[in-house]
Amino acid sequence: MKIVGRVKEQAILKRQLESDKPEFVAVYGRRRVGKTFLIKEYFSNKFTFYLTGLANADTQKQLINFNASLNQYGKKKYPLADTWLDAFRQLAYLLQSSPCKGKKVVFLDELPWMDTPRSGFVSALEHFWNSWASSQPDVLLIVCGSATSWMINKLIKNHGGLHNRVTRQMYIEPFTLGECEEFYAHNKIVMNRQQMVETYMILGGIPYYLSLMERSQSLAQNIDEMCFTATGALWEEFSNLYASLFRYAEHHVKVVEALGEKAKGLTREEIIAGAKLPDGGTLSKTLEELEQCGFIRKYRSFDKKSKYTLYQLVDFYTLFYLNFIRRHRGGSKNFWTGIGGQARRAAWSGYAFEMVCLSHVEQIKHKLGISGVLTNVASWRSSSSTPGAQVDLLIERNDQVINLCEIKYANAEFTIDRKYDEILRNKREAFVRETKTRKAVHLTMITTYGVKQNEYSGLVQSEVKMDDLFTKT
Repeated sequence: MKIVGRVKEQAILKRQLESDKPEFVAVYGRRRVGKTFLIKEYFSNKFTFYLTGLANADTQKQLINFNASLNQYGKKKYPLADTWLDAFRQLAYLLQSSPCKGKKVVFLDELPWMDTPRSGFVSALEHFWNSWASSQPDVLLIVCGSATSWMINKLIKNHGGLHNRVTRQMYIEPFTLGECEEFYAHNKIVMNRQQMVETYMILGGIPYYLSLMERSQSLAQNIDEMCFTATGALWEEFSNLYASLFRYAEHHVKVVEALGEKAKGLTREEIIAGAKLPDGGTLSKTLEELEQCGFIRKYRSFDKKSKYTLYQLVDFYTLFYLNFIRRHRGGSKNFWTGIGGQARRAAWSGYAFEMVCLSHVEQIKHKLGISGVLTNVASWRSSSSTPGAQVDLLIERNDQVINLCEIKYANAEFTIDRKYDEILRNKREAFVRETKTRKAVHLTMITTYGVKQNEYSGLVQSEVKMDDLFTKT
């Protein structure tokens, strides 16, 4: 098999395949994250039945597509079903007549696309599972979809006939830096670790995006080719990405655009003002769907007061698009190669590296030696400090310590000077004063190459370096 990483996911699939019970597995995650690749490679494309839904197709076309797959996998020619109920009855017959020994693996990919308006698809799937498949110990049904909100709300959290019917759910996350490094080695792409981090800052750990890298080109050349040429693979990815996941994507795009203007995040009230959207249920649903799909994260404020809850854009490609691709459409195709150390790139680098660190909290905890300690991860924003103070990553530990994490991206050892020393002291003092915490507050610096030792570096209790983020936990 050609699967890189995904050790836990493969172990889950192995258990489901060897189970002596009927299994209903829901696989979901962001578009391009490698869900379909994982399932196809693990099972070596050997399915008793396989179908992928059609994008932007009506019910009739979906049923025609289903019928074509039935005829491909079956021993007889099946007539075109008029309804999804009939189509699933035909699938049950196909499985009953299959000579396959062991688990009969059924893979329905892009399931949300099959659920066209008023098609009765979900109720037909319910009937198929409840009336037949759930009593067949040799059936392994795997359903997959990129529209994460649909998968969660219509399937996993279903309050109707499919309530609690999913026997295993698998959320496929982006690669970690360690998995990216393994991917590059597997594909003979040569980069140092800082270049790998910068690639992550641009593309995240999305396997499809990483697969577009040409090993004969530098990182900058690859980004120019993918993102800043009209024929580049990621030139139109932004609009395609949101349109493919959300039926009405206009509000989702407005929210991420508003969040893209404020790296540290926005409160709900600030999103309403920035996106010019009305408050209410539609906004709540939009925020929930963006969070479910991994585009934004909701900070839990340290003091647990909801009015200080922040929403932050955490999708790397979206952030890069809003900062650079959107602003330079039609410009120089060698834009990224030539932008060098400009101020806007430096500002983006600092924030994007923070996002990388927030995506690798387990690796940070491992470095700090607290993997086995019960922790809560939160953020904090001062309500009264002058100058203002904000901490994007706080690790509150059950051993009476809080790691106040300060994240800095640099091309060499990071130097704490007198001015920055004052900022750090003010931040820590404001946090202790306003939260009234009695726990010990340790200042933790997370940097690319560490903190340079000088008269101010003694303020730091612990360090995490870029290399530590590559640890496989």
